[in-house]
Amino acid sequence: MCADIVVAEDDADQAELIRRYLEHEGHTVTVAGDGRLALDLLRRRLPDLMVLDVMMPWIDGLDVCRIVRADPRLAHLPVLLLTARSSEDDLLAGLDLGADDYMTKPFSPRELVARVRSLLRRSERTTPTVPETAEPDSVMRAGPVSLDVARHEVHAYGRHITCTPGEFKLLEMLAEHPGHVLSRSQILERLHGSDPFITPRTVDVHVMNLRRKLRVAGGDSRPPMPLVTVYGVGYKLVDEHPTRPRG
Repeated sequence: MCADIVVAEDDADQAELIRRYLEHEGHTVTVAGDGRLALDLLRRRLPDLMVLDVMMPWIDGLDVCRIVRADPRLAHLPVLLLTARSSEDDLLAGLDLGADDYMTKPFSPRELVARVRSLLRRSERTTPTVPETAEPDSVMRAGPVSLDVARHEVHAYGRHITCTPGEFKLLEMLAEHPGHVLSRSQILERLHGSDPFITPRTVDVHVMNLRRKLRVAGGDSRPPMPLVTVYGVGYKLVDEHPTRPRG
């Protein structure tokens, strides 16, 4: 698919290289040289995807990612993070803020194009295609959690939850087999394929973000967490918790 992409990168040579490779793939590319300009472009264009460098002037990439995920119009935007930082903690910080994937510099432009292609496919699979009425089979339920795949909507305890494409895909995988455990390797394979740069802790970060959102949806009554860890094995979405009544 051809997409509208914003590339936020302050290194002009790097930005030009990325632009040329993505345009060769058929995409429309707009480059922003700093974080403030990137946010302005995002709000005006509402693109299909953003390639986001971490180290940028005015507003760095991590803060841009945080602002994007807090904006309801941009919350579902796929974000590919670029970073020169090589420590796992720095990389996972980006995922914790809602980035869908990351690459460390230096990187292969062809690999970047492949990552973009994968993110767009994943986003396309979780983009609403039936705005009027959802097909009954498109709604999956597990305990207090319901996913409308056609509309890319998640509800828990009667409240809407905004999820990134990666978070939605993870919930979808677990909701397909409620009560069954999926290992980190199984989840990683379906989320990212056999990518040697993605670690099992990537899954842990997605789970941590989802649990945070589920706790907020559960409110002050603090119901049992439906997304649980089976230690030494993986994660599952339990199916026995009743939906909290709304008063």
